[in-house]
Amino acid sequence: MASSLEFVNYVCDQLSGAGTITWKRMFGEFGLWCDGKFFATVEDDMLCLKITDAGRALLPEARIVEPHEGARFLYVEELDDRTRMAELVRRTCAALPEPKPRRKKGI
Repeated sequence: MASSLEFVNYVCDQLSGAGTITWKRMFGEFGLWCDGKFFATVEDDMLCLKITDAGRALLPEARIVEPHEGARFLYVEELDDRTRMAELVRRTCAALPEPKPRRKKGI
């Protein structure tokens, strides 16, 4: 079951306190970025956060899920507390490596 665009927009709105949240379609589902850093997916109308020690500390009860083969993410069930969600995204992104610079085509 693919995620609905309505749910993706709701998630992005709930996370907006963390920074500039953007999404892109990926393999029939959605990838999420905060200030240019990939940190989560929305798959089957579930927010799936990259696993970090910071995320585990804020969500110790969160289940680890495999939304697609070979991928392991934290399943974030409770999305209503915007302040907590923004903090979760900020801490998760701080723990993730910086994205590699993109090479220009033709070089």
